[in-house]
Amino acid sequence: QVQLVESGGGLVQAGGSLRLSCAASGRTVRSYAMGWFRQAPGKERDFVAGIRWNGVNTYLADSVKGRFTISRDNAKNTVYLQMNSLKPEDTAVYYCASRPYGTSWTAQGDYDYWGQGTQVAVST
Repeated sequence: QVQLVESGGGLVQAGGSLRLSCAASGRTVRSYAMGWFRQAPGKERDFVAGIRWNGVNTYLADSVKGRFTISRDNAKNTVYLQMNSLKPEDTAVYYCASRPYGTSWTAQGDYDYWGQGTQVAVST
């Protein structure tokens, strides 16, 4: 049974920072690309960031470029999302997911396992 467990969410003031973690168990994800998505209330789930298995190649949505960084520690089977300069519009439930195939970061159908999500709330 594969499990992805996100943590690190919470309430923060605008301009603050949070680091989200996604720990995988049941299978090693070191050979998989990993992605972070978010879903704000009443909106669709959107792509935020992705990272290839090697940890070198990353991709960020335009809305978070320059503020968010994605990284991974394959020895710990964990992926991170460092979020700086947070804005109220970053408020959402953040999900991580593993992508065993495909070339499109934003195609949610290419991701096979998803975590349960962690809530991020940014106040003004």
